[in-house]
Amino acid sequence: MNWRRIMAIARKEFIQIRRDPHSFLIAVLLPLFQILLLGYGARLDADHIPVYVYDQEGSQDSQALLKHFQASRYFDVIKAVDNYPELVRAIDADRCKLGLVIPWDFSRRLADAHHSEVQALLDGTDDNSAQLALGYAQAVIGAYSNEVQLKWFAARGLSQQTVAPLSVDYRTWFNEELESKNFIIPGTVALVMALMGALLSSLTIAREWERGTMEQLIATPATAMEIMVGKLFPYLVIGLSDAALCTAFAVGWFNVPFRGNAGMLMFTTTLFLVVILGIGYMISVATKSQIGASQYALLVTLLPTSMLSGFAFPIDQMPAPIRAVTYLVYSRYYVSALKGIFLAGSGLEDLAPQIGAMIVYAVVIAVFATRAFRKSLQ
Repeated sequence: MNWRRIMAIARKEFIQIRRDPHSFLIAVLLPLFQILLLGYGARLDADHIPVYVYDQEGSQDSQALLKHFQASRYFDVIKAVDNYPELVRAIDADRCKLGLVIPWDFSRRLADAHHSEVQALLDGTDDNSAQLALGYAQAVIGAYSNEVQLKWFAARGLSQQTVAPLSVDYRTWFNEELESKNFIIPGTVALVMALMGALLSSLTIAREWERGTMEQLIATPATAMEIMVGKLFPYLVIGLSDAALCTAFAVGWFNVPFRGNAGMLMFTTTLFLVVILGIGYMISVATKSQIGASQYALLVTLLPTSMLSGFAFPIDQMPAPIRAVTYLVYSRYYVSALKGIFLAGSGLEDLAPQIGAMIVYAVVIAVFATRAFRKSLQ
């Protein structure tokens, strides 16, 4: 390969990107919009869940329970209603996600049987939010229940060990606060790389056909390999710059922990970009329309990255046949590597399976992409 010819083609591609406003928007603004939208919008946590309460008793015990809900950052007790139909209407109208019904004999049952029940009505239109609200509510009620039992045993001079003979001392690694943004935003980097790389690289050859400059490109002494490398090199540089920008936003803006090595991040990103850019280049060669090429590129790259890589849905919870298919999805390995680098500080030894898989994909795609373009007008 002649690197002088390659850099000349790369310089020409940089100039085309600078002159094309659409390519500039995809390369610069799209990554920022993507990580900001997903960083703020894609959350699996639930804070300040609106709660309506129907307290049939109005005793000190029932109010003590409600104070536990008010003290929790997960709930906002919006209103206390005085009848059941009003509580139901509030849930139907989406004014609250959780309705609590405290029975009229709440205190008496606590005093007599040391056991009482509270009804929780949940809006199940969003099953994830409903499950989170139920889990949080059970935790709050459980804490109140333990407090009541401790007081009961203390009043009778019994040891508190009678209440809780066994306790669990748990510790969460890598994502200590269990914040969903800490594993969503690293996966967003993969989504940004797939979207940006596929859209830009799918236009490289199709643009030459539409602008009528293919004859000039073919007439150059550059080989097919040199044309491919020269055309894709600018997008590799842009992709690595966007990855660095997204990482800076993730760490500096969203406070996502970054415990790994920046060099390892750039290395795995380079492998992933080689795969994405190679796929986009092959689509651009096969499709002489920029619109058609971009549509095919999105279908082949963005859809698997968003659905089957572990970014949106945990792979271990998928049906067995779908889990088997995910091993063929190249973005699965990059998303796994990103989460390991960001949260666990994984190094080369830890990421060897993911890196090995991406190297295989990069070599295979590079071979096919090299053979895809021929210096011919046919």
